Amino acid sequence: MTKAEHQARPTPRAGIMDIEAYVPGKSTAPAGVKLFKLSSNENPLGPSPKAIEAARAVAGRLDIYPDGSARRLREAIGEVHGLNPANIVCSNGSDEILGLLTQIYLSPGDEAIFTEHAFMVYKIYVQAAGAKPVVVKETNERADVDAMLAAVTPRTKIVFLANPNNPTGTYLPFDEVRRLHAGLPANVLLILDAAYAEYVRRNDYEAGIELVGSSENVVMTRTFSKIGLGGARLGWMYGPAAIVDAVNRVRGPFNVNATAIEAGIASIRDHEHIARSVAHNEQWLAWLTEEFTGLGLRVTPSVGNFLLVHFPEAEKHSAAKADDYLTARGYILRRVAGYGFPNALRMTVGTEEANRGVVAALSEFLKSQNNA
Repeated sequence: MTKAEHQARPTPRAGIMDIEAYVPGKSTAPAGVKLFKLSSNENPLGPSPKAIEAARAVAGRLDIYPDGSARRLREAIGEVHGLNPANIVCSNGSDEILGLLTQIYLSPGDEAIFTEHAFMVYKIYVQAAGAKPVVVKETNERADVDAMLAAVTPRTKIVFLANPNNPTGTYLPFDEVRRLHAGLPANVLLILDAAYAEYVRRNDYEAGIELVGSSENVVMTRTFSKIGLGGARLGWMYGPAAIVDAVNRVRGPFNVNATAIEAGIASIRDHEHIARSVAHNEQWLAWLTEEFTGLGLRVTPSVGNFLLVHFPEAEKHSAAKADDYLTARGYILRRVAGYGFPNALRMTVGTEEANRGVVAALSEFLKSQNNA
């Protein structure tokens, strides 16, 4: 092979190699230490027992392709949320839907808006579509509707709103979401990413069902991951008929596997497991917030199943050193420098043992560093 032949190879189109790949949270602890994985906002109570049973029942039929439309799963989602199954698309995690929407509605030269501390996948998908990411400043670590509307131009085609947002845990009341939508041109798609909706207990919150049902340019995306099926990679979208039609034309023909379909049907109908998960989260979210604040650490008020914990600027008390200290003891939290928080850690609400252990370890860390 000549040098010229060796150098001639498939080349990604312009912009692809400028994308920073998504880096998931850590999932391992040092050898000999009990692992408490608190880096990925998973349900500490695990999956629904009924979902486990349903998944096992599929094992003997893995040679058979799943229903390409996930009809029974869409019917179960519709039953639980009072939605028309025809307006639902199921997916390989809600991430897949986000990617499909950017493929469909963004062209090179278009713009998509999201806030500065939003889910990093938005930027990746926008860049992959050849469009321009427009990042809007937040106010007090919360989406600012006025700032988002001010960023809209004739090239804007998509606006992403993670509500609640990850990694901050903050949210916009529904009146503010309505105000955002009212200020957008009719040709701009508003994507309401409600991945953590199950955990929100606020009277002024609404995941987006009502707004989708009364609009032609709004979709809501949801996931099964945070309530217990992260490993199944299962998500869904509720949207207007025209957008559902477009997504169904480009998604993979069997994009949701048979195990995920059956586990999802059982999981969403297991109201007792969901209620236990939400109650556990509500109890320990409040407890952790109080304990961390008592240690002198700032906590961003969260309505999700995680907390963003800010560390002092002093080098000896930095988030990086706290992360090393916790990791050595088996507590795996999420570094969030890539989200614009170089001196904070995001912690998933865990089991009682994990929660108490992290608080005790951080108390020891702060005391030991003070005496160093």
